This record gives sequence, C-alpha cells and structure tokens, in this order.
Amino acid sequence: MNLMDQTFTRLKSNDQTALIPFLTIGDPDIETTVDIIVELEAAGADIVELGVPYSDPLADGPVIQRASQRALKHKVNIRTCMETAVKARSAGVKLPFILFTYYNPVLQFGLDQFFAELNAHEISGLIIPDLPIEESADIYRMAETAGIHLVPLVAPTSDERIASIASSAKGFVYCVSSLGVTGERASFFEGIEDFIQKVKTYTDLPVAIGFGISSGEQAARFARICDGVVVGSAIVRQIEETIPLLQDAERRQEGLLQIRNFVSQFKSE
Repeated sequence: MNLMDQTFTRLKSNDQTALIPFLTIGDPDIETTVDIIVELEAAGADIVELGVPYSDPLADGPVIQRASQRALKHKVNIRTCMETAVKARSAGVKLPFILFTYYNPVLQFGLDQFFAELNAHEISGLIIPDLPIEESADIYRMAETAGIHLVPLVAPTSDERIASIASSAKGFVYCVSSLGVTGERASFFEGIEDFIQKVKTYTDLPVAIGFGISSGEQAARFARICDGVVVGSAIVRQIEETIPLLQDAERRQEGLLQIRNFVSQFKSE
C-alpha cells in the first residue's frame, strides 16, 4: 500500500486530520531543508510537500516565489528535491513525501525516467498545478503504473468538472481554499464549506484543503470538515524570517526550534 494511503487510514482510525506542510526545497540550502523536514515531523506533520523551485511559478504567491529564487541560486532542480527526500529518510524521517512541481520540468526530465526516479527515491505522491484534467490522462496512467498518487487540485467550478477531477484522483483530493495564487489570507471565499462538502460527494478519497491557511485557528476550522490541511506560505515565510538564525552556527538550533514551534500550532488533535 502507498505510504500516503497508510497515513490517511491511520489518521482516520484515530479521528485525526493530516497536517501537510509545504516546503520549497533548497531554501535556504539543502542541508537546512533536511533539518527542517526533521522538525516538521517532530511538530506533528503527517505528509510533506516537497516544492521544486521554479522560475515561473504561476500558482505561487510572492512568499514562495522569493523562496524559489533563493533555492534556484543553489541550482536546485527535480533531482535535487528527490535526493533531499532520501537524505531526510537517512535522518530518520518516516512520513510520506509528495513532490510539487510544474509540468515543464517534468517534461524536460523525461516522463519514463521521472516516474522511475520518484519510485526509487520513495516519493509517494505528485502534484502538478498547471496540468489540466483534459491533458492529464497519460500522466495519470504512468503514475498509477509506478504506484505514485497524482493528486489533483480542484477549485470551485461546475459539478461536472468537479466530478471529473475527483473521479480520477489518487491519494486525496486537494481543494483550493482561495481563488488566485498561494499566500496567507485572513478570510476565504463565501461558501467554502459547501464547496468542500460538494467535493466529498464525488469521491471516497480523503479531501484536503490548502492555499491561504495561515493560522492555527484557520487550520482547526478546516480540520473539522477535511481529512487534511495543507499549510504552505505561512511556513515558508517563517523559514524566510528565520534564515539569519539558521545560517548562524551558534543559533541554528534556536532557528529550527522556532520553525518546529510555529508548525505545531497547525496540528489538530
């Protein structure tokens, strides 16, 4: 069984909601990213999204764009991100990994090799935000053959389109909580709870929510009606603000502890 499925099954049996943090890999450097992943697991994370830095991140807001620029200075790419997953495993991390990347880097990597490498590097899932459902059939087929869950994003749209996206999903369905790019938000669109409930009628898979969740209160609100809560920009911003500590050998552990404590507020029991 895919490690992601095992995680959701365990959480459901304990009446818990998955905390799914997002990281931009290589921000501020690979060694620190591995240490941060260790802290995320200690903070209660259940699954981690490994964000591949990209020069034209259409779905990402300014916080993640800045993180991508910092990571790209170190020439971080898809292979680097996969290797980071292995380094985290060597550091004792047990939780599942999802690779978050845009389609062009995947295409440049080569599809057959890409899915073989995902498997070899113990990546459980994949999110490609700029891959529309109409053009995803081959990718879904290859992912299923490789045992990798291709997780779709679904935003408010027609019932027909929601049904189409949900019916082809693997792992979980990722509901977009805010229209537009990623980023921290004080409020969400009206009717978001109804939207989540509608998505649930079209799938038996877990349903997670992301895009804009920036406080423990917001995470707790969605944890009551979702199987998973994704937190991205808020964590990436915390890392950004902590970089001076992380790059100071004498205060590095202080910076890592700050990140752990920040992330722990999003975990609902």
